[in-house]
Amino acid sequence: MLRIATWNINSVRLRIDQVARFVEESGTDVLCLQEIKCLEDQFPRAAFEAMGMPHLKIGGQKGWHGVAIASRKPIAAAPALDVCREKHARCVGIVVDDVEIQNFYIPAGGDIADRAVNPKFDHKMDFYERLTAEMAGRDRQRPLVLAGDFNIAPGENDVWNHRYMSKIVSHTPLEVETLRRLQAAGGFADVVRDQIPEPQKLASWWSYRAADFRKSNRGLRLDHIWTSPGLTPAVTPGTARIHDTVREWTQPSDHAPVTVDLDL
Repeated sequence: MLRIATWNINSVRLRIDQVARFVEESGTDVLCLQEIKCLEDQFPRAAFEAMGMPHLKIGGQKGWHGVAIASRKPIAAAPALDVCREKHARCVGIVVDDVEIQNFYIPAGGDIADRAVNPKFDHKMDFYERLTAEMAGRDRQRPLVLAGDFNIAPGENDVWNHRYMSKIVSHTPLEVETLRRLQAAGGFADVVRDQIPEPQKLASWWSYRAADFRKSNRGLRLDHIWTSPGLTPAVTPGTARIHDTVREWTQPSDHAPVTVDLDL
């Protein structure tokens, strides 16, 4: 069994104690982190070694962005993906137990869903287009996981209010169509939504602006774990989970971790 987690940690050094607690309580084997907000030489390696996850692949960037994968098991190199035109640290990959895992922090896209007037949104769409082209050329039978903060909530029940959010970046029709195009290019299974079908509402992110995120209940499902057709049969039924209680911890990330088990 391989338990894979994805979590936008919003500063790994600030929340390293929460990472250790989550790893211990959840039994995670491979942890994909986004927004680590540090350079590679600033990454808290010793803390990950202490929590039994010494195998690391880090893509660091000063102050912003940054991604990393930590594993209990030995890792091998995965293909490097040229999908970020701005050369941000937004993608890192490994191979573990013959499964390729690519971890993404896809651009949020700013406030205006118009490529012509908003360079941030254009970057987001360009990132998706590059990634879609990459996945369209892949062998679908190779075991592959795409995980991370995709910054798009696709379904009507992946947002707190579909009608309102359809006008807001993260759930606009153009973004949903773009995400679906990527999913179709590789035949990927959206594991969490497949196991917890609509109309049940799901969310993995809640704004810091709300004093009580559960009371305001304005969440979005931005964090995803997808599997290729060659790997989907290995997904253990009933194991997909959004750990929303982690969002209740002291000084939490605004994202909650998501886990899925593979029977390898």
